[in-house]
Amino acid sequence: MSDTQLTVTLDGGGIDDARAIVRVLEGVFGTSDGPPADEGATVRTATFGSPGTPRAADVSPRAAGDALSAPVTVTVQGTPQAVEAAGETLSRAFTARDDGAASGDQERERQLLLVP
Repeated sequence: MSDTQLTVTLDGGGIDDARAIVRVLEGVFGTSDGPPADEGATVRTATFGSPGTPRAADVSPRAAGDALSAPVTVTVQGTPQAVEAAGETLSRAFTARDDGAASGDQERERQLLLVP
């Protein structure tokens, strides 16, 4: 995956939902390549390229007013450690259903459904 540690694809929900999800992940991975900005998009992506170990974050977006307005399917892809950290973070921050995972030689993919 070149130098990118984590790629996140968001399908569903609105722009505010996508931004809320990215903000939660930035608490663990550092700043993304930029906040989702295209209001008309149906699929949005963010990448996190910070090297090293993802740091732990105690994030509670529900308390911060970041509840989702609609279900969002989130696919995270990257190193096994980064995918695991992203999945755990999103599951703590939102109501999540694990929709499966796939593993390769050096990277992993996991899909979650986040619901309001």
